[in-house]
Amino acid sequence: MDKAPEAFLTIGEMADQLGVKTHILRYWEEQFPMLKPLKRAGGRRLYRPSDVALLDQIQDLLTNQGYTIRGARSFLAKGGKAQPASPPPAVEPAPVAQPAPIGDLFAAPAPSKLVPELRAIRDRLAQALAAA
Repeated sequence: MDKAPEAFLTIGEMADQLGVKTHILRYWEEQFPMLKPLKRAGGRRLYRPSDVALLDQIQDLLTNQGYTIRGARSFLAKGGKAQPASPPPAVEPAPVAQPAPIGDLFAAPAPSKLVPELRAIRDRLAQALAAA
């Protein structure tokens, strides 16, 4: 028995119509604030024709047009209008590093101001491990 086009659909009927599982529809309700099916006593969802049209559009955006959830939500929040493509930001070439002279490769590193602090931390950790 087919329902009239203006009839409300249950979550199971809606899932069958879209070819998705019911948990997907519940997830989409969380992700798309404009999707608000009627909830009857006991939490039973009923999808109005406007909800059905919105779900059809969401599925098309996600499956056929390659939108992400965030992109589809943004698209629908802006009234379903395509966003103009913005040109990519100009990228400046990275400066070319000059090779270090061979003598500098084997030079000892300069002593750091942190070396005494690091040694103190090492000693406290060694004492803590010995005590444990």
